[in-house]
Amino acid sequence: MLTFEQKIQILDSYPQLERKNVSLGRVNYHFEGSLHEKKTVAYHLHPNGNGYVYGGLLQGYDVDAKGFVNIREFTEVELRGLVDASIASLSEPAPEAPAPSRKKAKRLPAESEWVNAKGEKLVLRAEDDLWYLYSGLSLEMAFDTPDEAKEYLAEEGFSPAVPGV
Repeated sequence: MLTFEQKIQILDSYPQLERKNVSLGRVNYHFEGSLHEKKTVAYHLHPNGNGYVYGGLLQGYDVDAKGFVNIREFTEVELRGLVDASIASLSEPAPEAPAPSRKKAKRLPAESEWVNAKGEKLVLRAEDDLWYLYSGLSLEMAFDTPDEAKEYLAEEGFSPAVPGV
């Protein structure tokens, strides 16, 4: 295990990191060149040897809820590897969201008939951005989405009168 002083010496060797002394003798290191909202690379290095390095954008590290890796037991090689990887990950722009799929999702027709085992029929009809369920001329229910309507109909034992809907 590296001592607090050894960890500080290693982190001080990175010119792109800015040292920030915080409470209780702890030290943080910030990477102002980060292309992400996150700028803290090393967090709460403590004189007792504990401390954390940001690994939230990395694979293969055990990170806490904030994306930090506990470095208490790290060797110099492990610590340098993690710090290098952390800086590199913060130097890369955030990946863009994938383009929306050109495939159209399978949609219900504007009106579909549903039946149960007793032969009772219901009609599901799209009107004004809602989905209405009718029994004959009587309105039974209204739904925000076709998926809600399908789920309800399935729970009530109804299936599409025309398979594949």
